Amino acid sequence: MSYIGKTPTSVPLTSSDITDGIITTTKIADANVTNPKLTSGSQQNFRNIIINGDMSIAQRNTSRTGITSGGYYTLDRFDSAIDSVGTWTQSQDTDVPSGQGFSKSLKMDCTTARANLSASSLAILRTKIEGQNVQYLKKGTSSAESLTASFWVKSNKTGTYIAIIYDNDNSRQISKSYTISSANTWEKKTLTFAGDTSGAFDNDNNKSLYLDLYLVAGSNFTSGTLQTSWAAYVAANSAAGQVNLADSTDNNIWITGVQLEAGTTASDFEFLPVDVNLKRCQRYCYAYANYGDGNVAGNRSYSSQYSNGSIVYVFYPTTLRATPTLSYGNGSGTANVDLSNISEAQLYDSDDAGFFVFELLAEAEL
Repeated sequence: MSYIGKTPTSVPLTSSDITDGIITTTKIADANVTNPKLTSGSQQNFRNIIINGDMSIAQRNTSRTGITSGGYYTLDRFDSAIDSVGTWTQSQDTDVPSGQGFSKSLKMDCTTARANLSASSLAILRTKIEGQNVQYLKKGTSSAESLTASFWVKSNKTGTYIAIIYDNDNSRQISKSYTISSANTWEKKTLTFAGDTSGAFDNDNNKSLYLDLYLVAGSNFTSGTLQTSWAAYVAANSAAGQVNLADSTDNNIWITGVQLEAGTTASDFEFLPVDVNLKRCQRYCYAYANYGDGNVAGNRSYSSQYSNGSIVYVFYPTTLRATPTLSYGNGSGTANVDLSNISEAQLYDSDDAGFFVFELLAEAEL
């Protein structure tokens, strides 16, 4: 619009200046409404695919020494793949990036070094996601979503590290490298992975998507060319360039704030209330009291099934992903597992000790 005379001074509009119905969805271009603008200053609930990415839940233990093989040891939802890389201590630590809202991190401490790696040497921090939780990524279609991983990391060992997204249903993968630039300094890393138009995730409660953070890799995993585009899994192309974090007992690494979300940009870490975070973890692992510390359970007569015995029911706080495997122990009598399913466990004491002490760990991990 042209003006006769002096152009009026620009004044910001307020809500009272805008008539209802003037601004419609058809007048807002799609490209102008982006995920960062939607999430700025507010939470878009459960956008983080990763469970317990703030490392706040550790039902099994807060520390485990003498680790030489893979398994779940401390932090919920974070598995370790370890083979021929010395000995490690894994712990839930309080060293965190300042001013970011985190209170815990996952620490890996090399306690027995392996400078000369074998071809099969491997150390990975891994988390796995159910297929039914990632259907919205539209993998295997022309509309497949990109994924962006972000996390905080600190180590005395600088150099190149590898992160991978792996499709377990179709044996496909994509790798990205990142660099730890400054020793013993918290650094935030952001990696964007293209969407995969081949191979849909199975729509079930089994493991479909892995996020792997490599710490060590032997030549079986580094002798090829880093696979930065989606393709069929080739071990040699998985972690080309990865440093050896196991080459000295001085080596440590801390990780926290792990987030994986749809899109090509990283939003601020999504903090969930502790009760929500715990319950999401308990779908995969439920520790009755602190496993290993024991808990006193009351007697209940059940003589119709067990002569002069006592029985205890443990009801899980949430439905487990699948029928769990149970680990248990007791301090009096002879405790046995009579029944396990996705909602309860039943233990009995055939020695009729009245009260017996037991601990229970129900695991339905991926």
